[in-house]
Amino acid sequence: MAALAATVLVGVAAPGVATADSTATQKAAASQAPELQQALQEFVDAGFGGIQLRLHDEHPVADYLPKLGVDRRITTRMLLQHTSGLFNYTGDYYDGTFSPGIPIQGQEWVDNRFHNYQPEELVRLALSKPPVFAPGAEQRYANTNYTLALLVIEKVTGHSYANEVQRRIIRPLGLKHTVVPGNRSQLPGPHAHGYYRYQVDGEWKVVDVSRQNLSLLAGAGDMLSTTQDLQTFISALMRGKLVPEPLLTEMRTPYGPYGYGFGLWVQDLGPDCGGVVYQHNGSPPAGYGALMYSNADGSRTLTAGITMGDAPIDPATAFPPALTKLLKAAFCK
Repeated sequence: MAALAATVLVGVAAPGVATADSTATQKAAASQAPELQQALQEFVDAGFGGIQLRLHDEHPVADYLPKLGVDRRITTRMLLQHTSGLFNYTGDYYDGTFSPGIPIQGQEWVDNRFHNYQPEELVRLALSKPPVFAPGAEQRYANTNYTLALLVIEKVTGHSYANEVQRRIIRPLGLKHTVVPGNRSQLPGPHAHGYYRYQVDGEWKVVDVSRQNLSLLAGAGDMLSTTQDLQTFISALMRGKLVPEPLLTEMRTPYGPYGYGFGLWVQDLGPDCGGVVYQHNGSPPAGYGALMYSNADGSRTLTAGITMGDAPIDPATAFPPALTKLLKAAFCK
């Protein structure tokens, strides 16, 4: 997604076969650059038998989604590296001051956890807020980036995000227990139950949040899976079975203060623990968490599913030391 590569065939002297992907790309290129199409037509009109052109260029996101009014300086690379500066639609900070977005805590989230969000709705909310910083100036993780990337995927391919995930990842890898749920809130059984502890008027309450609508995290975490499927996925990715080697290299090249590639954090565990591992952990607003780690060749991986209970703990305080011990046990000699 970091670049647009389009092949345009003009004339009848150079026949070719177009796949669904190339057709969608050609249509996108033509709609984005009619002057290019006209320039190509000049060759045919002048009497040449045909012309084959491949245009490779990094586009601003606005070229794909002009109706959203995205800052033209923002590229898809910035989305994947979280350097766009776009406001995080679940809330973000300006100079240390929190600006609220869609509630993801407390009674407000509990009461609203079945709401169905559309990706464009989430992006428009984010775009209604001032940018947190100028495009490319800093790095800050924001779900908005991935939701906007989802819309770019759908625009370029002409298919839904869920269909592309199914076609490119789930089906080739045989992930039988992984799904993009859309607006469905019911977990397939059997499943682990997750709970959320929150306070109302000074009184603590606990609610089973096994049922919640993940459309709030469109493109940024709206998936259901198992530890086995996560292991299959991360191992296949590291072994080069999902993307070409140049793209895998891009994914695993750390950038900025986060040490973040394209979708992967690059973490050095030290020489006694196998060196560098690649990971991306995550969670919905409440109840659950997922861990996914791998070494460079996919030969050693760690995947885990975490559920919250009713214990009065602060995950931000309790999680880091517990995770450190787990990684040492799994990767250290």
